[in-house]
Amino acid sequence: MPVLPPSPRIGLALGGGGARGLAHIPVLEALDELGLRPAQIAGTSIGAIMGAAYASGLSGSDIRKMTMEIFADRNSVLSRLWQLRPRRFADMFRPGPVQFDPQRVLEVFIAEYLPERFEDLKIPLRLHATDFYGCQEVDFESGPLLPAIAASIAIPAIFRPVKLNGQILIDGGVVNPLPFDGLRSNCDIVIAVDVVGAPVPRPNREEISMLDSLFGASQILMQAITIQKLKVDQPDILIRPAPDMTRVLDFMKAERIINAAEPLKEAMKEQLETLLKERTPVT
Repeated sequence: MPVLPPSPRIGLALGGGGARGLAHIPVLEALDELGLRPAQIAGTSIGAIMGAAYASGLSGSDIRKMTMEIFADRNSVLSRLWQLRPRRFADMFRPGPVQFDPQRVLEVFIAEYLPERFEDLKIPLRLHATDFYGCQEVDFESGPLLPAIAASIAIPAIFRPVKLNGQILIDGGVVNPLPFDGLRSNCDIVIAVDVVGAPVPRPNREEISMLDSLFGASQILMQAITIQKLKVDQPDILIRPAPDMTRVLDFMKAERIINAAEPLKEAMKEQLETLLKERTPVT
Protein backbone atom coordinates (compact mmCIF):
# COMPACT_ATOMS: atom_id res chain seq x y z
CA MET A 1 0.00 0.00 0.00
CA PRO A 2 1.58 3.37 -1.01
CA VAL A 3 2.49 5.78 1.75
CA LEU A 4 0.63 9.07 1.33
CA PRO A 5 2.82 12.19 1.46
CA PRO A 6 2.28 14.42 4.47
CA SER A 7 0.01 17.40 3.93
CA PRO A 8 1.99 20.58 3.24
CA ARG A 9 2.17 23.16 5.96
CA ILE A 10 0.29 26.23 4.74
CA GLY A 11 1.07 29.73 5.94
CA LEU A 12 -1.69 32.30 5.44
CA ALA A 13 -1.04 36.06 5.47
CA LEU A 14 -4.09 38.33 5.67
CA GLY A 15 -3.32 41.95 4.84
CA GLY A 16 -4.82 45.25 5.91
CA GLY A 17 -7.26 47.39 3.97
CA GLY A 18 -10.22 48.41 6.11
CA ALA A 19 -13.60 47.28 4.79
CA ARG A 20 -11.90 45.82 1.70
CA GLY A 21 -10.60 43.17 4.10
CA LEU A 22 -14.02 41.51 4.06
CA ALA A 23 -12.72 40.03 0.80
CA HIS A 24 -10.64 37.70 3.00
CA ILE A 25 -13.80 35.70 3.70
CA PRO A 26 -14.13 33.86 0.34
CA VAL A 27 -10.43 32.94 0.57
CA LEU A 28 -11.03 31.36 3.97
CA GLU A 29 -14.05 29.53 2.57
CA ALA A 30 -11.86 28.18 -0.25
CA LEU A 31 -9.50 26.59 2.28
CA ASP A 32 -12.45 25.05 4.09
CA GLU A 33 -13.90 23.62 0.88
CA LEU A 34 -10.53 22.06 0.04
CA GLY A 35 -10.35 20.57 3.52
CA LEU A 36 -7.11 22.40 4.27
CA ARG A 37 -6.13 24.08 7.50
CA PRO A 38 -3.29 26.59 7.78
CA ALA A 39 -0.37 25.68 10.02
CA GLN A 40 0.12 29.37 10.84
CA ILE A 41 -1.71 32.65 10.21
CA ALA A 42 -0.30 36.18 10.15
CA GLY A 43 -2.57 39.21 10.13
CA THR A 44 -2.39 42.98 9.95
CA SER A 45 -5.24 45.42 10.67
CA ILE A 46 -8.51 43.96 9.30
CA GLY A 47 -6.45 40.86 8.56
CA ALA A 48 -5.76 40.63 12.30
CA ILE A 49 -9.50 40.45 12.99
CA MET A 50 -10.17 37.90 10.26
CA GLY A 51 -7.09 35.89 11.21
CA ALA A 52 -8.05 35.79 14.88
CA ALA A 53 -11.60 34.68 14.07
CA TYR A 54 -10.37 31.93 11.74
CA ALA A 55 -7.63 30.82 14.14
CA SER A 56 -10.21 30.56 16.93
CA GLY A 57 -11.91 27.73 15.04
CA LEU A 58 -14.62 29.62 13.13
CA SER A 59 -15.00 28.53 9.51
CA GLY A 60 -15.04 30.96 6.62
CA SER A 61 -18.83 30.50 6.42
CA ASP A 62 -19.11 31.22 10.15
CA ILE A 63 -17.17 34.46 9.66
CA ARG A 64 -19.38 35.40 6.70
CA LYS A 65 -22.49 34.81 8.82
CA MET A 66 -21.00 36.74 11.76
CA THR A 67 -20.16 39.69 9.50
CA MET A 68 -23.59 39.78 7.93
CA GLU A 69 -25.27 39.60 11.33
CA ILE A 70 -23.19 42.49 12.67
CA PHE A 71 -23.74 44.78 9.69
CA ALA A 72 -27.16 43.67 8.44
CA ASP A 73 -29.14 46.24 10.40
CA ARG A 74 -28.13 49.91 10.34
CA ASN A 75 -30.02 50.67 13.54
CA SER A 76 -28.20 47.88 15.36
CA VAL A 77 -24.85 49.24 14.18
CA LEU A 78 -25.82 52.75 15.27
CA SER A 79 -26.81 51.36 18.67
CA ARG A 80 -23.38 49.78 19.04
CA LEU A 81 -21.68 52.97 17.90
CA TRP A 82 -23.62 54.87 20.57
CA GLN A 83 -21.90 52.67 23.15
CA LEU A 84 -18.58 54.05 21.85
CA ARG A 85 -19.44 57.67 22.61
CA PRO A 86 -16.99 59.55 24.89
CA ARG A 87 -17.70 58.71 28.52
CA ARG A 88 -15.87 61.72 29.95
CA PHE A 89 -16.91 65.31 29.33
CA ALA A 90 -13.28 66.31 28.66
CA ASP A 91 -12.99 63.71 25.87
CA MET A 92 -15.66 65.55 23.88
CA PHE A 93 -13.38 68.56 23.54
CA ARG A 94 -10.09 66.93 22.60
CA PRO A 95 -8.36 68.78 19.77
CA GLY A 96 -8.54 67.20 16.32
CA PRO A 97 -11.01 64.64 14.91
CA VAL A 98 -12.84 62.22 17.19
CA GLN A 99 -10.91 58.97 17.57
CA PHE A 100 -12.39 55.72 18.82
CA ASP A 101 -10.78 53.42 21.37
CA PRO A 102 -10.00 50.36 19.18
CA GLN A 103 -10.21 47.87 22.03
CA ARG A 104 -13.60 49.21 23.03
CA VAL A 105 -14.75 48.86 19.40
CA LEU A 106 -13.66 45.21 19.44
CA GLU A 107 -15.44 44.63 22.76
CA VAL A 108 -18.69 46.06 21.39
CA PHE A 109 -18.62 44.35 18.00
CA ILE A 110 -16.73 41.03 18.04
CA ALA A 111 -15.24 40.13 21.44
CA GLU A 112 -17.97 37.53 22.04
CA TYR A 113 -16.68 35.51 19.07
CA LEU A 114 -13.04 35.38 20.19
CA PRO A 115 -11.08 33.66 22.97
CA GLU A 116 -9.23 35.74 25.53
CA ARG A 117 -5.66 34.63 24.78
CA PHE A 118 -3.48 33.56 21.87
CA GLU A 119 -2.87 30.31 23.72
CA ASP A 120 -6.58 29.45 23.38
CA LEU A 121 -6.50 29.62 19.57
CA LYS A 122 -6.65 26.44 17.47
CA ILE A 123 -4.14 27.75 14.87
CA PRO A 124 -0.93 29.63 15.75
CA LEU A 125 -1.41 33.34 15.03
CA ARG A 126 0.99 36.25 14.64
CA LEU A 127 -0.39 39.80 14.64
CA HIS A 128 1.46 42.93 13.54
CA ALA A 129 1.37 46.48 14.89
CA THR A 130 3.64 49.52 14.64
CA ASP A 131 5.68 51.08 17.45
CA PHE A 132 4.92 54.78 16.88
CA TYR A 133 8.02 56.20 18.58
CA GLY A 134 10.26 53.24 17.84
CA CYS A 135 9.38 53.41 14.12
CA GLN A 136 9.37 49.63 13.83
CA GLU A 137 7.18 46.57 13.60
CA VAL A 138 5.88 44.88 16.75
CA ASP A 139 4.64 41.29 16.61
CA PHE A 140 2.30 39.46 18.97
CA GLU A 141 2.04 35.68 19.28
CA SER A 142 1.10 35.13 22.91
CA GLY A 143 -0.78 36.72 25.77
CA PRO A 144 -4.12 38.60 25.74
CA LEU A 145 -5.64 38.59 22.25
CA LEU A 146 -7.93 41.63 22.18
CA PRO A 147 -5.26 44.26 23.03
CA ALA A 148 -3.01 42.88 20.28
CA ILE A 149 -5.81 43.07 17.71
CA ALA A 150 -6.65 46.58 18.92
CA ALA A 151 -3.06 47.69 18.34
CA SER A 152 -2.99 46.09 14.90
CA ILE A 153 -6.18 47.88 13.73
CA ALA A 154 -5.39 51.31 15.21
CA ILE A 155 -5.59 53.25 11.93
CA PRO A 156 -4.48 56.85 12.54
CA ALA A 157 -7.25 59.48 12.40
CA ILE A 158 -9.87 56.81 13.19
CA PHE A 159 -8.55 55.04 16.28
CA ARG A 160 -6.53 56.19 19.24
CA PRO A 161 -3.08 54.66 19.57
CA VAL A 162 -2.87 51.71 21.94
CA LYS A 163 -0.62 51.79 25.00
CA LEU A 164 0.71 48.27 25.49
CA ASN A 165 3.86 46.86 27.10
CA GLY A 166 5.34 50.33 27.48
CA GLN A 167 4.90 51.18 23.79
CA ILE A 168 2.53 53.43 21.85
CA LEU A 169 1.19 51.29 19.02
CA ILE A 170 -0.69 52.06 15.79
CA ASP A 171 -1.95 50.16 12.74
CA GLY A 172 0.34 47.36 11.61
CA GLY A 173 -0.26 48.27 7.99
CA VAL A 174 1.99 51.31 8.43
CA VAL A 175 5.07 49.06 8.35
CA ASN A 176 3.76 45.68 7.16
CA PRO A 177 0.52 45.77 5.16
CA LEU A 178 0.98 42.21 3.82
CA PRO A 179 2.70 40.11 6.51
CA PHE A 180 3.78 37.02 4.58
CA ASP A 181 7.42 37.41 5.62
CA GLY A 182 8.36 35.06 8.42
CA LEU A 183 5.92 32.35 7.36
CA ARG A 184 8.37 30.69 4.97
CA SER A 185 10.58 29.34 7.76
CA ASN A 186 7.71 27.32 9.21
CA CYS A 187 5.55 26.59 6.17
CA ASP A 188 5.84 24.76 2.84
CA ILE A 189 3.30 26.95 1.00
CA VAL A 190 2.76 30.63 1.70
CA ILE A 191 -0.49 32.32 0.67
CA ALA A 192 -0.88 36.10 0.91
CA VAL A 193 -4.12 38.05 0.47
CA ASP A 194 -3.52 41.71 -0.39
CA VAL A 195 -6.63 43.87 0.13
CA VAL A 196 -5.01 47.32 0.33
CA GLY A 197 -6.30 48.42 -3.06
CA ALA A 198 -5.51 51.77 -4.67
CA PRO A 199 -7.28 55.10 -5.19
CA VAL A 200 -10.03 54.87 -7.81
CA PRO A 201 -11.60 57.96 -9.47
CA ARG A 202 -15.17 58.59 -8.37
CA PRO A 203 -17.64 59.24 -11.19
CA ASN A 204 -18.90 62.79 -11.66
CA ARG A 205 -16.44 64.15 -9.12
CA GLU A 206 -13.40 66.17 -10.14
CA GLU A 207 -12.12 67.10 -6.68
CA ILE A 208 -10.74 64.65 -4.14
CA SER A 209 -12.30 64.84 -0.67
CA MET A 210 -10.13 65.17 2.40
CA LEU A 211 -10.90 61.59 3.53
CA ASP A 212 -10.28 60.14 0.07
CA SER A 213 -6.99 62.04 -0.06
CA LEU A 214 -5.96 60.81 3.39
CA PHE A 215 -6.82 57.16 2.89
CA GLY A 216 -5.70 57.15 -0.74
CA ALA A 217 -2.28 58.38 0.35
CA SER A 218 -2.21 55.57 2.91
CA GLN A 219 -3.02 53.03 0.18
CA ILE A 220 -0.21 54.36 -2.00
CA LEU A 221 2.30 54.13 0.84
CA MET A 222 1.25 50.59 1.75
CA GLN A 223 1.41 49.52 -1.88
CA ALA A 224 4.94 50.94 -2.09
CA ILE A 225 5.97 48.87 0.95
CA THR A 226 4.46 45.70 -0.53
CA ILE A 227 6.16 46.25 -3.90
CA GLN A 228 9.53 46.47 -2.18
CA LYS A 229 8.82 43.34 -0.12
CA LEU A 230 7.88 41.39 -3.25
CA LYS A 231 11.25 42.24 -4.76
CA VAL A 232 12.94 40.40 -1.89
CA ASP A 233 10.61 37.41 -1.55
CA GLN A 234 7.24 36.34 -2.91
CA PRO A 235 4.45 34.17 -1.54
CA ASP A 236 3.60 31.04 -3.50
CA ILE A 237 0.09 32.37 -4.05
CA LEU A 238 -0.84 36.07 -4.09
CA ILE A 239 -4.55 36.89 -4.10
CA ARG A 240 -5.88 40.39 -4.77
CA PRO A 241 -9.50 41.55 -5.19
CA ALA A 242 -10.25 43.72 -8.21
CA PRO A 243 -9.89 47.49 -7.68
CA ASP A 244 -13.10 49.24 -6.69
CA MET A 245 -14.36 52.32 -4.85
CA THR A 246 -14.71 50.65 -1.45
CA ARG A 247 -13.64 53.01 1.31
CA VAL A 248 -11.85 52.01 4.46
CA LEU A 249 -15.00 52.37 6.61
CA ASP A 250 -17.58 50.97 4.17
CA PHE A 251 -18.53 48.10 6.47
CA MET A 252 -22.24 48.75 5.96
CA LYS A 253 -21.64 47.55 2.39
CA ALA A 254 -20.44 44.19 3.72
CA GLU A 255 -22.73 42.07 1.53
CA ARG A 256 -21.69 43.86 -1.65
CA ILE A 257 -17.98 43.67 -0.78
CA ILE A 258 -18.11 39.94 -0.01
CA ASN A 259 -20.19 39.16 -3.11
CA ALA A 260 -17.78 41.14 -5.31
CA ALA A 261 -14.92 39.06 -3.88
CA GLU A 262 -16.56 35.70 -4.70
CA PRO A 263 -14.26 35.12 -7.73
CA LEU A 264 -11.35 34.98 -5.28
CA LYS A 265 -12.68 31.69 -3.92
CA GLU A 266 -12.36 29.81 -7.21
CA ALA A 267 -9.09 31.57 -8.05
CA MET A 268 -7.69 30.48 -4.71
CA LYS A 269 -8.88 26.88 -5.09
CA GLU A 270 -7.54 26.60 -8.63
CA GLN A 271 -4.10 28.00 -7.79
CA LEU A 272 -3.75 25.97 -4.61
CA GLU A 273 -4.88 22.71 -6.19
CA THR A 274 -2.41 23.24 -9.05
CA LEU A 275 0.40 23.96 -6.60
CA LEU A 276 -0.42 20.90 -4.51
CA LYS A 277 -0.35 18.66 -7.59
CA GLU A 278 3.01 20.08 -8.64
CA ARG A 279 4.45 19.37 -5.19
CA THR A 280 3.02 15.90 -4.75
CA PRO A 281 5.68 13.30 -5.64
CA VAL A 282 4.74 10.74 -8.30
CA THR A 283 4.68 7.18 -6.94
